[in-house]
Amino acid sequence: MDRPKICLTLTGKTIDEDLRILDKYRKYVDIAELRADFLEQEERLKVREFPAKAHIPCILTVRRRIDGGQFVEGEASRTTLFARALAFADSDQSKNFDYVDFEEDFNVQSLIDAALAFGIKIIRSVHSMEEPVKNIASRLESLRSTGLEIPKIAFMPKTLKDVEDLFEEAKALNDNNHILIAMGPLGTVSRILSAKLKNYLTFVSAPENSENTKAIGQLDPVVMNDVYHFSSLDQSTKIYGITGWPLAVTSSPALHNEGYKLNKMNAVYVPLPAENFSEAFSFADAVGIEGMSVTVPHKEKVLECVENQSDKVTLIGASNTIVKKDGQWKCYNTDIGGFTKALQEFLGCKNLRGKKVAIIGAGGASAAIAASVKLLKGKACIFNRTVRKARLLAERFGFKYAALSSDSVKMLNKYSQIIIQTTSIGMNAKEPYSAKDDPLWFYDFSGKEKVFDIVYVPAETPVMKRARESGCLCCNGYNMLKYQGYEQFELFTGKPYEFYKGFFDDSVINTEDE
Repeated sequence: MDRPKICLTLTGKTIDEDLRILDKYRKYVDIAELRADFLEQEERLKVREFPAKAHIPCILTVRRRIDGGQFVEGEASRTTLFARALAFADSDQSKNFDYVDFEEDFNVQSLIDAALAFGIKIIRSVHSMEEPVKNIASRLESLRSTGLEIPKIAFMPKTLKDVEDLFEEAKALNDNNHILIAMGPLGTVSRILSAKLKNYLTFVSAPENSENTKAIGQLDPVVMNDVYHFSSLDQSTKIYGITGWPLAVTSSPALHNEGYKLNKMNAVYVPLPAENFSEAFSFADAVGIEGMSVTVPHKEKVLECVENQSDKVTLIGASNTIVKKDGQWKCYNTDIGGFTKALQEFLGCKNLRGKKVAIIGAGGASAAIAASVKLLKGKACIFNRTVRKARLLAERFGFKYAALSSDSVKMLNKYSQIIIQTTSIGMNAKEPYSAKDDPLWFYDFSGKEKVFDIVYVPAETPVMKRARESGCLCCNGYNMLKYQGYEQFELFTGKPYEFYKGFFDDSVINTEDE
């Protein structure tokens, strides 16, 4: 089967705006979809001119509000717009629309006949903005009323299980003359893995118009090509991924996919947001995923699904990596190695002997960091809003514990040589910041502390900004992300990451004084 095509959805207010965006991203796409429902009224009169100016195969779409579009003037006006755009077909086919999108219930026979007569392919579409669509094969068949249509089904999933069902049903399809899309953030994987769904095409949107398609979750054409290497994906591509919730921002796909490219591997790493880890685990088995990174809040829940564990996982009670080999899943933890290397670089020392460390938070990430601090010979106090969780974690490593509140300022001062922030507070924070973006809002930095925040988006979190302005040396979690990702890459593929060969072994966490 041919690889799916990439279609750039154009949602500008004017034809000229759409053409400028098309020119900017032309090298990344195969087809352009003119969303005439986004055009200003006077611009709609120019729709017929678009294909001749675009110099690329074009889809004409006039999407109604009920189907997720912007057209509200009624079916008579929409029919007239379609007729104007398809009329006066040119003998040079490149000056005509190559495709027109008619919804399942749009049955104006004169327009259907005109499209077929002019050699314009009809995309017959179903859009469900509220519920997933079931019985995919039979629905696709029902959309082929003449046998010549390209049926399209797009729906908004409620859970990752809805997306899993789509992939399961697609296994029975024998051709790629259809378009299947799960919309929104949960459905991102359906766009990237279009080849596995045997799709005719997938849709992307320019970041300039991202607000227009934000709700349906179309990817940037540059990201689709340069991060996910879409054109090289096929039915035999090995699949890896990352799961967490909400997983709004992650740099892991860029890191892993670049590694596959450097090592000339037919593999891809995709985001799998799942509110419950069991959904991601089920999806992985159904789709054939061979390894997953596991991030908040699933690092401890993963152990309920995967019993086979590495020694490090047993030590800290949390996993950030699972790998499937010979039909069996196994849990690993690369946070220890990744954090250790990043912290050593930040502090410029090999161990924490004689240092007192404040660990902020008591979740899955903090367990790995506590283990690392222990192995590096440091002393620590764990601060957490839920004191019971802080106590349970602290007792495992012989550390102190305290509440993460203004009542613990004295204790925090005592353990403030190095402050390691492990919670998700501050992640994706945007100015102006508030107390809810800063886990240490009650603490006044002296300027002598060294602050390591494992968050890396934004690059400077609110607590880091406050610490830096007080004179503290600060570091975010990006290097930790890289180093633990390199180790994950080797666990997934059996090969070292191109630029970081051979670093990871147990010696990194058994450091002594030189």
